[in-house]
Amino acid sequence: MQKTIEKFYQDLLNDKLDISNDLLHKTVNQCIEDLDQGKLRLCTYNFEKNIWVLHEWLKQSILLFFKIRKMEVIASNNFSFVDKIPLKQWTVKQGVRVAPQALVRKGAFVEQNCVLMPSYINIGAYVGAGTLVDTWATVGSCAQVGKNVHISGGVGLGGVLEPLQATPVIIEDNVFLGSRVSVVEGFLVKKMAVIASGVNLTASTPIIDVSGEFENYESLVNTKKVFDEKGSRIFKLEVPENAVVISGMRNKVFKKGTYPVSCALIIGKRSESTDKKTSLNQVLREVN
Repeated sequence: MQKTIEKFYQDLLNDKLDISNDLLHKTVNQCIEDLDQGKLRLCTYNFEKNIWVLHEWLKQSILLFFKIRKMEVIASNNFSFVDKIPLKQWTVKQGVRVAPQALVRKGAFVEQNCVLMPSYINIGAYVGAGTLVDTWATVGSCAQVGKNVHISGGVGLGGVLEPLQATPVIIEDNVFLGSRVSVVEGFLVKKMAVIASGVNLTASTPIIDVSGEFENYESLVNTKKVFDEKGSRIFKLEVPENAVVISGMRNKVFKKGTYPVSCALIIGKRSESTDKKTSLNQVLREVN
């Protein structure tokens, strides 16, 4: 299946794709169905190398899906929408609690025991078991979310289809994302991390360890250890495991003077007291 998708994608790039090809439709639709059911996943974890591996061909299959689909009316009770990608359909047996106005596109997978408040999950995304996606949160195309993650209201997890970027946003198991947090541009949030409300994490955001507890943290993303003038370690594109992160500012020298610019600060490691502050009443997570 992979080689077939890659061939058709090259045809697309070379402007030679025949969208009436039966094999194209069959292969692409099967890929999307497997993504929808969680049989395939855009990113998987390599436990031997301790890294996330991107399966580029699956992203290509999604782009081909957009190409072969036609605009159609999608009816939902008294509402109607016009789009190329249908919405995911739900049954009680799937074991996911889906509140009204929670929308999930076909090709996204949501595991059992998740709770979806009015929110949006885009194609190619993966949401692990026991995760809460709270009101007006968005999980972008191909974003990968682990198990038992708390995605608070208004959180935005960036997608990777437009613009086409190499690596999706990855949120590992048991992460807490406070309200209005934004995570984009292939950022990796390692397991058990806590991100305070309003923090913006982008490729250019320096994550500064002001606690001093992560100086010797072994990172495969930040393989070269970088420190600021005060001796605090700086991370890029990654929040370390168990880190507690808040918004911050630091001075930066420009041609016209020195001005404060935004950053994120690691103020310590997740503790029992942190867990109590970020815990969610288990009653609210029940889906049975």
